[in-house]
Amino acid sequence: MYTLYYSPGTASMAVHLALLEAGAPYELKLVDLSKREQRSAEYLRLNPLGQVPTLLVDGQPYTESGALLMLIADRHPATRLAPPPGSVQRQAWYQWIVYLSNALGASYRHWFYPPDLGASEHPAPVRAALQARIEAAWARLEAQLSASGPYLLGAEFSAADLLLIMYMRWSRNMPRSALEWPSLRHFATLLRARASWQRLCEIEQLTEWRS
Repeated sequence: MYTLYYSPGTASMAVHLALLEAGAPYELKLVDLSKREQRSAEYLRLNPLGQVPTLLVDGQPYTESGALLMLIADRHPATRLAPPPGSVQRQAWYQWIVYLSNALGASYRHWFYPPDLGASEHPAPVRAALQARIEAAWARLEAQLSASGPYLLGAEFSAADLLLIMYMRWSRNMPRSALEWPSLRHFATLLRARASWQRLCEIEQLTEWRS
């Protein structure tokens, strides 16, 4: 049994999707960000950074969405959320999870949370630079999917795709949505048709960008 500390539509989405894909038993614990529950003493004991997600595995807390996807894939190999260990595809899988976490996860953090950079609002040049960095990632991912898609590893779906669709959803209110890139748009159509995505939207009561 897993326990996922989550908030709807946040970085916990990819982990929630992986649990659904794996058919693993789990329970959800809502962390209400509007009430700053992520900063409560109780939650900080689990996750000192005060962020979601946190996943309890046999009572032990673990954090970081990319790492949690690797953990779930390793614990449920039959679900094929990751290619076989030692394979060339497995090496590419690690690469894409780390790339997505660094190129998009970190950039989005600054985009959505200006105080992390010491400001209540970004100056226009900073905001433009962050937008350009995120759009450069979309361009690289578009090239990958266009040449070798429809998924990041080609014909085979994996947990890396769950991380990508989460970050794509976050672009929905940006000046340029990820859906403006055609191969990314096709990728989103495939991912949003999966039962795990539809079930997650029901559980987390997400209506925007559901299909």
